Amino acid sequence: MKLITKTIAKKIPPLYGQENLSEATTLAYVKLFTPDSNWTWYITEMDPDTGECFGVVCGLERELGYFSLPELEQLRGPLGLPVERDRFFDPTPVNLCK
Repeated sequence: MKLITKTIAKKIPPLYGQENLSEATTLAYVKLFTPDSNWTWYITEMDPDTGECFGVVCGLERELGYFSLPELEQLRGPLGLPVERDRFFDPTPVNLCK
């Protein structure tokens, strides 16, 4: 399943596009989550050609880092449910992503 549409991908800045901004001004544009566990990914930047993303990852701990959209599309939670996109998520400053 495609997690990011072409329309949404056009709104996400390229990799390193927000690197000089603070956590209060850097925006997360997409929220992805596993409905059957506690993992959440917030995308702040993305390479639309490769699907490489940068953003906030909340799982065992909250951290900034890189992750692969194609890998998330294949990922299944402990009950076999796929990663989903929060369709009601609005761009949010990174410091509020938890």
